[in-house]
Amino acid sequence: MIVAAVITLAGLGLIFGGALAYASQKFAVEVDPKVEEVRELLAGANCGACGCAGCDQFAEEVVTGNAPVTGCTPAGAEVAAKIAEILGADMPVDMERQVAQLKCVGDCNTVKVKHIYDGARDCRAALMFGGGPIACSFGCVGLGNCVRVCPTDAISMGENGLPVVDKDLCIGCSICVKECPRQVLELVPETKKHHVSCRNQDKGKQVREVCSRGCIACTLCVKKCPENAISMVNNVAVIDYSLCTNCGTCVEVCPQNTII
Repeated sequence: MIVAAVITLAGLGLIFGGALAYASQKFAVEVDPKVEEVRELLAGANCGACGCAGCDQFAEEVVTGNAPVTGCTPAGAEVAAKIAEILGADMPVDMERQVAQLKCVGDCNTVKVKHIYDGARDCRAALMFGGGPIACSFGCVGLGNCVRVCPTDAISMGENGLPVVDKDLCIGCSICVKECPRQVLELVPETKKHHVSCRNQDKGKQVREVCSRGCIACTLCVKKCPENAISMVNNVAVIDYSLCTNCGTCVEVCPQNTII
């Protein structure tokens, strides 16, 4: 009986094995080899900056034409050009590497504090308690949401209570930008050296009342910029990076040391 049982099991194994082999061939989903090629080129961060669930989905979407070849910002322009070559598409317009930049200089030494917050270490939670602990309603809350969501550990909290971005580790995924409830983080071209580190839209007098380094909309940077790369938008200086030449004139004339 034992021999019969063994033979029976072996026969069943052969039958089911054959059925599975047939099914795997019959119902196999063919994968476009271009998808594999594209996937090999991607950064592999699975950060979601491209709008897809991960690198695998992005590779499929870009091959089917549902995503741009420049969609993987962490991979950069070189990879975008290679993807375009694989797909036989037009080469993308020059892409400059983007990195996160803090638009706030309101640290523990310059911004006034309204109250002591002793709740959850979460920027959004703090804002629910009286609008946040700092007097500036536009400034960094400083509780590190951006640090916690960064997929490459490119952001840390400095001793002054503001986040510090390691430009070498930043992949420009924009996750921190989306996470920040005060919108004090933005992506800027890596080669640009000078930035307006404030987004307070109040009048100058009100700004001075809450922060000693906030932009007071004096327009000196606008008037002195040799490239006309700076304008005032809602009482805050804004740099047009496509015109900026890194001359540093704006840094020199800013009376608040807001432009760094």
